[in-house]
This record gives sequence, C-alpha cells and structure tokens, in this order.
Amino acid sequence: MVFELGEENSDLSGAGGCEPCQVDESEGDSGAESVEVSRRGFLKLAGFGAAVGATVGVSGGCDADLGLVAKNPSGGGGWLPDQYNASGNFPVQVRGRVPIDPTNPSIKRDDQKCILCGQCVEVCSKVETVMHNYELPLIDDIPCVCCGQCTLWCPTGAISEVDDTHLLMRAIEDPNLHVVIQTAPSTRVALGEEFGLPVGTNVEGCQVAALNRIGVDKIFDTNFSADLTIMEEGTELVKRITGEIKTPLPQLTSCCPGWVKFCEYFYPDLIPHLSSAKSPMTMLGAMIKTYYAEKSNIDPKKIFSVAIMPCTAKKFEAIRPEMNHSGIKNGDPTIRDIDLVLTTRELAKLIKRVGLDFVNLPPMKYDSLLSEYSGAGAIFGVTGGVMEAAVRTAYHLLAGEPPKSLLNLEPVRGLAGVKEAKLNIPNVGDVKIAVVSGLHNSHKILERIRNGSGDWHFVEFMACPGGCISGGGQPRSAVPPSDAVRSARINSLYSADEKSTIRLSHENHEIKTIYKDYLGKPNGELPHELLHTHYTDRSKHLTAKIKKTGSEEK
Repeated sequence: MVFELGEENSDLSGAGGCEPCQVDESEGDSGAESVEVSRRGFLKLAGFGAAVGATVGVSGGCDADLGLVAKNPSGGGGWLPDQYNASGNFPVQVRGRVPIDPTNPSIKRDDQKCILCGQCVEVCSKVETVMHNYELPLIDDIPCVCCGQCTLWCPTGAISEVDDTHLLMRAIEDPNLHVVIQTAPSTRVALGEEFGLPVGTNVEGCQVAALNRIGVDKIFDTNFSADLTIMEEGTELVKRITGEIKTPLPQLTSCCPGWVKFCEYFYPDLIPHLSSAKSPMTMLGAMIKTYYAEKSNIDPKKIFSVAIMPCTAKKFEAIRPEMNHSGIKNGDPTIRDIDLVLTTRELAKLIKRVGLDFVNLPPMKYDSLLSEYSGAGAIFGVTGGVMEAAVRTAYHLLAGEPPKSLLNLEPVRGLAGVKEAKLNIPNVGDVKIAVVSGLHNSHKILERIRNGSGDWHFVEFMACPGGCISGGGQPRSAVPPSDAVRSARINSLYSADEKSTIRLSHENHEIKTIYKDYLGKPNGELPHELLHTHYTDRSKHLTAKIKKTGSEEK
C-alpha cells in the first residue's frame, strides 16, 4: 500500500482566490415607493436588497469598489467562532446582506434584527462562493444552497434556521401517528455544547434519552444508513473503475445536499459524475417506511419520519420532489421518505422548552433493526470521513481484506480545504482520490475535471468547512478559535471509530441482514428503486458567471 499526500490549498477560512462579488446598482430600487410585484417580478427585482412581503426595498451588496478581495475573509470582530480565525475586513459602512427567498425551507431572516453588517455576504461570496458565482438580473430563482453558514456568521441572530419544532410536537401529540426519529453522526458531538458540556463531548446516550422523554416512538441511528450508503456508493465506484457501468470518472460524492445543489446550479455539466446514491438521511427514511414498516406491520401512511441533522440544507433535501421512493414503493407517491428535519439547535431548543435536565439523563441506546453502525459510519460527519469509509469497503470489493493502514487514512484527515492522496490497490493499480470542504475550495477541482486534467477516481465534497461537524444547524459556540471547535468535534468522531469493534461498513451485522432479507445485492434492482436518485440542472434559473465548457457565458 502506498500513500502519497497530494497538494493542499487554502486554509479553512481562506478566500481561495475568489474575486469580489459585484453588484449592479442599477438593478436595485434604492428610493422607490413600495410596489406590488408578482413572485417572478420579486425574484428579478429583489437582488441583494431587502424583501418584506411583496415589497422591494433597498438594494445593497458587496461593492467591488470597496476592495473586498482578501486572503482570509473570516470577517467580524469575534462574536462567533468562524470570525476568530482572522480579523475582519468588511467595511463597517457596507450596505449588504444575502437575499433570502421568503419560501426558503431552510433559513429565514428577521429584518428587525438585521444591521446590514455584511457578514452574511462575506461568508456566502467568499467561503461558499454562491453569491460570487451569479449576478443580476435574477431570472426566476434566488440562488441559495441552503448550507446555513450565514446563520453561524450573523452577529445578531437575524438569520436563523426555519424553526419546525412545533411540527414534531404536533406529530407526537397525534395518536394516529407513529413518530420515528433518526439522528446524524455529527449531532451527538455538538449537542452537549448547548448545555454547558465541553466542546466535542459525545452525548449519544443522553440524546437518545432526551428524544425518548419527549415522546417519540422509535429512535434509529443515521450512522447505520451511513454504512448503507457506503455499500451502495462504494459498489458504484468499483463498477465505474472496472467499467461495468458506463458513467464517468471521477465519481463525486452525493451525501451533502448543499454541495449537490451547488453542482446543480453552477456545474450542471458535471452531474453525470455525481454518485446516484442518496444521502444516509434519505436512505434511512426510505427504509423506515418500507423495511421497518413491513417488519413492524405499520401502515407507512401513519409513520411520521423525522431527522435530526447538523445541516439546514437537509430541510431542503427532504422536500425535493424525487425524495418519495418509499411512497412509490408503497403505491402512494404522496408518502415522503422524510417528513420533517430539525437541526441540532432546534433539538436543543426543544429539550430546554420541555424542561429536561439533559446532562443528567440516564443514557439510552438506539432501537435495534436500523441502528447498528461501524466505525466507518461514525466518521461520515467529518471532512474526509466519507472518502475514508468508502475506500475501506471499495478496497475489500476490489482486492479483499483492506490493510490496517486504511483504518487511519491520514492523507484525507485534517482541516485543509483540499486534500489529495493515491492508493495502490492490488490488481487495480493506483486509485487517486481528493477531498474538498468549503465550496470556495471546490472550483479548482471542478475546473480540472471539466477540462480533463484531473485524473482522480473519487472526490468527496462537503459544503461546510470541516464537514458536517460545522454544519449550518450546529450550535453557535462562543469558544475561540473556530478550528479548535471543529477539531474537537472531529476528534470525538474519530475516537468513536477507533473504539468500534467493527470498523468496516460491509461487516455491519444489520447491514448484512437488510441485504439478505430485503434489499438483495448492493446496486441491485430494489436498492436502485429505494436508495438511488437523480439530479436537476438548475442553471437555467439564474444568471451565472461560471461558463460551461465550450459554451458562452450566460
């Protein structure tokens, strides 16, 4: 086995060479009286300005004349961990904020709290490069990948996740509904911060106990479906490498909904590279309303499936029209794989609201059937974790038992924005991989894939710097610096991996059982029906700056 650590570029909060976002002031309505506009008209006119109801307000944004190109765009004076990594560089007089569609399912803004500081513009244009990559006039969409990083940067709390906690309580109180909850890998190493515990404390048992006290009927672990994802995504990768399926290399990961939507907006020509495997959340949602429903003799229509996620973009993912595979399987397309998504912050809010003494709750275990997980499943919330987990099983499928060195794949670990490595697999040769976190780091890799100069076999993308552990729905820690917070959460998940008796997804006993009793073979007919999906070209909905290969700028 030969490892070669490849090129690394940019630190976690760096600008990655992005050009400043430019605002065409002529598209605004800086002094006009309020006018009634249609939704289409609103989307065209709102731009970077404030929108209250159907009224178009002041236009503002990142002004190129202000000289906002920076090597490190952390911004701010130190109210949230992301801003501690560097001093601010956003002029205090700037009039800017990100546009948020009133129908956005993930994030919202309280205009009374907004001070037009520009921090949301800073993170959106420089760290996630969404605003950086489109311009006015808008067509019929306000581009947003729903990552929620703006909720972590906003100093006043004006931008927050959409609060859906009341929907969970309503479902729990409904005697006709069977409420099933799943929890993501990253929530357990961040939730404790909301209750005064040290950063990175693993509160898995207390989290399960709290959900049980709140009154849900079943609690499953998304770590299980992380292993399920590896079985599907890893098998797909092997089939691409061996030429069994005629889809292009490199294969790009598809479990991060913020990254997927970013690709659909700005790199739609690369959609064929995306793995067709659904995310762990939506895979488990499909299994709950098919496999679990059948095993428990419960009508899928009466199951209310909830996911606790570190990610605001998961709220968007849950309502994607195609995420109804369990409904199609049950003969009723109105049945959704996931009915509701709550963030880690929302769960903390709910626990406090019902008055639970969280830190002193006797720990409880997840319910069986869809909860066992390997160490590979545990590290899904870490940048590089999906790659490391997939490589372990891909090696097994290609060459047999993986060496112990693959259980600690150092080249893909750490907080660097881009990491590359090369693995030598017997009978296959060199397999080249890359890992990207923070969307501003993605362009270099994606452009090389476009022009054919990138020779990777597999690339992992995560929208949020550091991965899901610093997702837009995680606690707003006040502990500086931000990298220390991320590292503590990451180390906690790696510790869970190291302590696991099973560290390979394909050795998970419940995974073996579900394929034997229900799914059949990975990438087979039923898995493709329930666990795989397709993607949408969203580029036609916006005026993009990025050019497609061989085409004119739109």
